[in-house]
Amino acid sequence: MKNTQAGFTMIELVMVIVIMGILAAVALPKFTSLSAAAQTAAAQGAAGALSTASMINYASYLVNPTATNVVHLTGATAGLLLIGGTGGSNMGTWDATKFVIGTDATCAAAVVGTSLPVIVNYVGATGSSATATIICTG
Repeated sequence: MKNTQAGFTMIELVMVIVIMGILAAVALPKFTSLSAAAQTAAAQGAAGALSTASMINYASYLVNPTATNVVHLTGATAGLLLIGGTGGSNMGTWDATKFVIGTDATCAAAVVGTSLPVIVNYVGATGSSATATIICTG
């Protein structure tokens, strides 16, 4: 009767460990870059919310220009839409600790209904910004 033992050799085990190390080294940078992508996505979400709030504000203006819930964006900037101006905020709560208006647009000389770009930045993140669009009201 032949005496055979089944199992892995030391070389096979070392090769598996080396391959797992290479795979870990390749996959790790992909997971670390996810936080930057998440911050950019958050800025895009905030910019979308600002754009939507501006559209709602403009629609309210078209229905009733003297309504108290309209934030008049004539000489104002998007920052006024965020804090609500005199008519209350269309945004609900804006987390100023996470998002700031990087480049703002002023509706000073713009015609009613003009769309202007506004850059929204994620606080503390480089390159994590998105563009919102505000609509000027008279």
